[in-house]
Amino acid sequence: MTVPGAIIEVSQRFPERPAVIHGDLTLCYQDLVTQVGRVAGQLSALGVEPGNHVALVGPNSHLYVIAYLGIMHAGASVVPVNPMLKPDEVRFMFTDADVKAAIAFGELANLVEAAREGLSSPPMLVTVGESPVPGIAAFDRWPEEGPDDFLPPEVDENSVAAILYTAGTTGRPKGAMLSHHNLVWDAEACRQAILFSPDDRIVAVLPMFHSYAATVGVVLPLTCGAACVAVERFNPVVVAAIVQKHQCTVLPCVPAMCGALLRTADELPEGALRSLRMVVSGGAPMPVALMEAFEKRFDLIVIEGDGPTECSPVCSANPADGMRKPGTVGPPIPGVEMRIVDDDDNELPVGEVGEICVRGPNVMLGYLNQPEATAEAMKGGWFHTGDLGYCDEDGYFSIVDRKKDMVLVGGLNVYPREVEEVLLTHPHVREAAVIGVYDDIRGEKVKAFIIPEDGVEPDRAGILRLCRQKLANFKVPKEIVFVEDLPRSLKGIVLKRELRDSHGG
Repeated sequence: MTVPGAIIEVSQRFPERPAVIHGDLTLCYQDLVTQVGRVAGQLSALGVEPGNHVALVGPNSHLYVIAYLGIMHAGASVVPVNPMLKPDEVRFMFTDADVKAAIAFGELANLVEAAREGLSSPPMLVTVGESPVPGIAAFDRWPEEGPDDFLPPEVDENSVAAILYTAGTTGRPKGAMLSHHNLVWDAEACRQAILFSPDDRIVAVLPMFHSYAATVGVVLPLTCGAACVAVERFNPVVVAAIVQKHQCTVLPCVPAMCGALLRTADELPEGALRSLRMVVSGGAPMPVALMEAFEKRFDLIVIEGDGPTECSPVCSANPADGMRKPGTVGPPIPGVEMRIVDDDDNELPVGEVGEICVRGPNVMLGYLNQPEATAEAMKGGWFHTGDLGYCDEDGYFSIVDRKKDMVLVGGLNVYPREVEEVLLTHPHVREAAVIGVYDDIRGEKVKAFIIPEDGVEPDRAGILRLCRQKLANFKVPKEIVFVEDLPRSLKGIVLKRELRDSHGG
């Protein structure tokens, strides 16, 4: 089953049900499928063929969803592009993926045009809305205009549906190739684990170019008959109002969003989040203190899960109808296997920290144009995530840190998340990020960056005293820096690589 095929099947059962909501516009399943077909037909008429790669650059909206699915329906692979990237970064993706066409929304056509400069075979630029680029035709009424008789090509479910570029810890990003089967299967496994139903309305405010948002916010609801409520960007007051207006039931988010909602709780409309039955957290570890405070303030449960882009991306989740364990990312979702291994790929016993490896129908086909990197990541038939963690006696997994983020102090392992969890229990600490920096005696030392709570004088001595009470001496930060903000990705995740690059890590 392809992604568009699964949604067409849903539309035959629920033609009039709301599929995508954006602002005051609601598309039912029947209309969504019609418009997806028109976009596929337009792309085909422009020369896009099965197997081609088509970039997509735009904000969250109903049109983004239609374009995302329309590219796949035409038999092509979608290459989502982060609109915050610079032209050189986008140019690399165009070249690496041999992009045939790029769909850009509004002013983002300027980014695509700049990225096309200097390429011997630049991708065709297709704009949505008024085009700011001279000489480029715009689909001003896209996708209302288009053929209604498009016959989609035969597409194998194991062909590439999407190529998602990972952030890349070293060197250039890698394009993870996800098949239709990967995405549809992962969405269905998530539905079973978290108990989504056609009655749900899921807030899609995480950026749709990201795998977490695409699977949990778009593919999952649309393959089970639920509604995707598209929100362009995260603002806690705006999101709360949208939840209330559309009676949304599930909010997929990252921990930073929970923190923002908690800090602005008094500014939110009365009972604004009352329709939510759960919040799903992923993308970064959820501090236990934040989870407990959020659940208490809003009388909501937080379901924490995890998984890398290469796994479509969800691998594990705390069950919605079973035992939840704060601080863990739960057991594997149905059909997925996970294990902990040492540096020699030997499986480790319960409770021991090692690298988390995954095997299952959600694991990518491989990295585009990088067979050696694919072979390295897939040693022994298991995808090596680069996350360090352990499994408990109940089969629940906990992530202690990224393998690359671990700090080695005099030969002893320090996991930054463990230190951050302690720092976050201090009443003056709003956020904390811990890295390792060079030390001429011990090799590395622990350095903490702290955003203090508003209106308080940072209590350095008290924070250090707390750390000494809770942590072994070698884990206690040797440096503390108070900052107003931290470098972040578009999802709000702290970019520790930038901290290390700028602070001697």
